[in-house]
Amino acid sequence: MGDFVIFGAGGRAGRTAVAEARRRGHRVTAVVRDPSRYAGPSGDGVRVAAGDVTDAAAVAALAAGHDAAINAAAVLEPDTFFADAAHALVRGLPKAGVGRLVAVGLASLLPDADGTRLLDLPGFPAEFRPFCLGHAAGLDVLRDAALDWVYVSPAGDFDHGGPRTGRYGIRAHGDPAARISYADFALVLLDEAETPRHRGVHLAVS
Repeated sequence: MGDFVIFGAGGRAGRTAVAEARRRGHRVTAVVRDPSRYAGPSGDGVRVAAGDVTDAAAVAALAAGHDAAINAAAVLEPDTFFADAAHALVRGLPKAGVGRLVAVGLASLLPDADGTRLLDLPGFPAEFRPFCLGHAAGLDVLRDAALDWVYVSPAGDFDHGGPRTGRYGIRAHGDPAARISYADFALVLLDEAETPRHRGVHLAVS
């Protein structure tokens, strides 16, 4: 049995990560902005806590005593959110004695088979660029950090209504047509938190 802290536990990726962690018998601290609005798994083995992932002191306090951290926190109007969160995690997790971070990322930052980021392909919707570039800034912070991290995203997108199949595959590059359910995506997050196999990379899964 392990202890994992999950930031952004109220979102779809966060909720399914909490559920998968409990399915495996782990204890979880589910960190959300407002616990009164949390609708994810709760009860025995889950502690719901208020916290700000962009605050390094809060990250350190919440992560203390845990084996690894998963960050699924996101906002729709990113501004500096993703970079601020990455900086806070890079500073706060080592203070808490937590050396492993599994971060939920975006497929749009992956290269396609020709080496072009999906974000930079012709026809990519301009209205999504600020959100994607916000994520990219956060990933750049991780790339410059000494922390043991992996940045995980679908190779293409989520299958929003897809079931848990219990399996997933790792892709060499991004593929806009690829899909993975949230429940199967949670398998990757917990596998990488429990027994790290990939370090310092953007991992694409489907």
